[in-house]
Amino acid sequence: MKIVLTGGGTAGHVVPNLALVSGLLEAGFEIDYIGAKDGIEKQLVEEAGLSFHGISAGKLRRYLSLKNISDGFRVLKGVSDARKLLKRIKPDVVFSKGGFVAVPVVFAAKMAKIPVIIHESDITIGLANKLSIPRAKKICYVFPETLAQLPKDKAVHTGTPLRQEILNGSAIEGARICGFANDNPVILAMGGSLGSGFINSLLREALPQISKSYNVIHICGRGNVDSILESASYRQFEYVQSGMEHLYAYSKLIVSRAGANSLAEILALAKPNVLIPLPKAVSRGDQILNAASFEKQGFSIVAQEENLTPTTFMEVIDSTFSKRGVYQDAMRNTEGATSGTKQIIELIVNLAQSSVS
Repeated sequence: MKIVLTGGGTAGHVVPNLALVSGLLEAGFEIDYIGAKDGIEKQLVEEAGLSFHGISAGKLRRYLSLKNISDGFRVLKGVSDARKLLKRIKPDVVFSKGGFVAVPVVFAAKMAKIPVIIHESDITIGLANKLSIPRAKKICYVFPETLAQLPKDKAVHTGTPLRQEILNGSAIEGARICGFANDNPVILAMGGSLGSGFINSLLREALPQISKSYNVIHICGRGNVDSILESASYRQFEYVQSGMEHLYAYSKLIVSRAGANSLAEILALAKPNVLIPLPKAVSRGDQILNAASFEKQGFSIVAQEENLTPTTFMEVIDSTFSKRGVYQDAMRNTEGATSGTKQIIELIVNLAQSSVS
């Protein structure tokens, strides 16, 4: 059997696809990946040892812009590129994780009568997936609230594909990597694959207070390390390509944005957490809704940017840590938190086999 994976634009559209690779290989699939020629996905996919095929891609916008005209032509070119690739590869199924590059692939697959599965990680459906839904056989979703936005005959609640190594971290190895000078509890702060300027600034302003009670692992994004601040209780990383599972295992509390992939890993590991979602002014509001859902389910404390100062940030951290057992119990009692990968692979196998027969 053959499968084409697609999705890109950010690591959030690529990492879940890569989490499926091991299981797909075990199921007997040959795997090809279609992404944007100049997208972040190219490096990530090739580092994973997969065949990568680049196509033309245009950004999809919800607002009026002259760039929509030129990007519209790029999308049409992308459909043509994807049709040629699919004709050559002859996959039995296409799995799309979304992002603007996925749209031409999904459209081309529909034209070629190749069954498509798409996956939506957020509560609200992204524009790329909205365009793809009519052309998909099945739609995987994560948050219970998303079902109301989907055609019931296509919707399948699967959760998010997880890198299995995330579940097998060693706190001892995490301690070795960080080399902290004391045994204070460890906070892991991260802002998504690109880092977060707001979280970086807030954390560093509050560091003198935080360091009195906690050690801090800070994943700050490429180019954002401040070597002057490095200390025996503060370790910085631009981006963690390998070994993230050990940092997770070593941490007692996580401070994070509310991107869907980060939330899936936090839930699977049952880590007490403070969520600082991207504000509406710089996003479509999906992180605000994601975070609200986690708070409603008793998994998280949510703090909005406009309400945070170094002092209030410290108060939220202390409060969350003091009640960490309550949040851990709520997450551990959730069914399916670690089974998204298995469910999605089963869905892919069934659809691929039905297309062959």
